[in-house]
Amino acid sequence: MKLLCSQTELHKSLQFVSRAVATRPTIPILNNILLNADARKGQLSIIGFDLSLGIQANLPASVEESGTVALPSRLFGEIISKLSDETPLSISNLNSNNQIEINSFSGTYQVSSIPADIFPKLPVVENGIPIRLEAESLIRGLRATLFASSNDEAKQILTGVHLQFNGQELECVATDGHRLAVLRLTHGVTDAGVNESGVTTENYAVTLPTRSLKELERLLSGCPSKEDIKLLYNEGQAMFIWSNQTLTSRTLEGIYPSYQNLIPTHFAQSITLDRKALIVALERVAVLAGKSNNIVKFICDSESNKLYISTDAQDIGSASESITVDFNGAPLQIAFNVQYLLDGLKVIADEIIQILCNASDTPAILTSQAEVRNFTYLIMPVQIRD
Repeated sequence: MKLLCSQTELHKSLQFVSRAVATRPTIPILNNILLNADARKGQLSIIGFDLSLGIQANLPASVEESGTVALPSRLFGEIISKLSDETPLSISNLNSNNQIEINSFSGTYQVSSIPADIFPKLPVVENGIPIRLEAESLIRGLRATLFASSNDEAKQILTGVHLQFNGQELECVATDGHRLAVLRLTHGVTDAGVNESGVTTENYAVTLPTRSLKELERLLSGCPSKEDIKLLYNEGQAMFIWSNQTLTSRTLEGIYPSYQNLIPTHFAQSITLDRKALIVALERVAVLAGKSNNIVKFICDSESNKLYISTDAQDIGSASESITVDFNGAPLQIAFNVQYLLDGLKVIADEIIQILCNASDTPAILTSQAEVRNFTYLIMPVQIRD
């Protein structure tokens, strides 16, 4: 291997790829990254893979000799980050002692390498269903749902985000059993493909781990692209391709819950109010709620058109706030986990929202006031003793 490349591009690519390097690997090789220099393509590829999540970044390079080598991710990354970006870096493989040599205008560094054939191969999706997604829509969908997935590994299927495809529509869904976030993107899919077996994306779905999709959202947000995101997937594996990056992830096995059946269609009570005013009030009350059980109580009636928010932290203190609202229905008294409320409120785009309820022990819905409600946030109330 012998090449010249930009320090800036290499450093940026290493930051991307390092997200897929295992922090506590089951086998030592997973602490490493794979460098592949291709003279024909004039390209350096860098791969990180922890057997579940894989990230590949490609950058232009002047490659004199092709080659592949595995290097310690953290050490190599720290060296590159400290080098000057004034001149290109020279990277070459010293075959005599299994080391690579890095040359900059100010110095020379040598790092011991590992044979590339030990590094696990990044999975390739063969005969997968090809889909093109609008980048901005995918980012919105992930931001609106990732927070609601479960951390409980015993509920594996709930530790991911469910992507449902139907023609040009993309629906992103996440639930942990206590809350449910659903964002429907009517033009999220720019091209619904067909694989070699004739299978299309019509009413097709896949569930991917939250960790993988958090990294995808981070990468897409950190390096915005006007290009569509290409998704290839089949049973067991998914691959996202955009610009010069590729992210691969395993899929989650199991049947995702029938979440549509959980969302009520009729409501006895509705509260229409300003989203920011509610967030500010909840954040103030949460100072005390967080010292106890995170529970806040809502009381509302049509006579006062006030929403009263309160919490009682036993042996510590209590707090209450009130907000002017537009209320319809019978008097309401209901309690929620304050953090769950704040999580949902912070991803709703509209400033005027609605809280829809039926009873103190049935699911409530947070959504926008707009006629077309693309985002739905269902939250289970908390039962409290008076």
